[in-house]
Amino acid sequence: MMGKPRPSRVWDAMLRGNERFVFGDPEHPRQDVERRETIASGQAPLAAIFGCADSRLAAEIIFDLGLGDAFVVRNAGQVISDSVLGSLEYAVGVLEVPLILVLGHDECGAVRAAIDSQAEDATPLPPHIAHLISPIVPAVHTVAGVPADQPVDPATVDALEVGREHLRHTVAELLESSEMISAAVADGSLAIVGANYRLQEGRVVPDIVVGLAD
Repeated sequence: MMGKPRPSRVWDAMLRGNERFVFGDPEHPRQDVERRETIASGQAPLAAIFGCADSRLAAEIIFDLGLGDAFVVRNAGQVISDSVLGSLEYAVGVLEVPLILVLGHDECGAVRAAIDSQAEDATPLPPHIAHLISPIVPAVHTVAGVPADQPVDPATVDALEVGREHLRHTVAELLESSEMISAAVADGSLAIVGANYRLQEGRVVPDIVVGLAD
């Protein structure tokens, strides 16, 4: 990984960018014609960001990044799938990113759909949506304290806590499902951060950190 900064330095730079965004003072770096021409023949992103597809979660804007700075993978509810794993393994194995950020957020529609789907009188979801949110459902039952085969009362379930629980599950599943990624974390070349984005404040708050040494 010659030329690549340590994971901790990348994360610190991303947090500084997020601070600029929060306070309304973004620099909009590396977004000019010269940068576009420089990276046209290849990419060397500093981080991979796996986030929710929510339109309010525009990763490059949130972290005040430029063209070519982040390899971004998104789907509703940041749910692990074969395509997500393949994309992130490409980022690690080929692009040699030193950091993967798994980014959730409050007021997540996928989390809300997962909660509502477990109500006793819930209307069945379209099959593809039901399949998409199914990995979030265990977090619903964990937070609700209700067995997986029992319905929950959506009004009593804290959506923020479900989102946080799902985020932790996602990071754990990423490590369990990819030998390449877990090996890179073990040898110190890669770190994974799971964080939540606060929509109104604009701030990214770390929740789980794996392999991030000074």
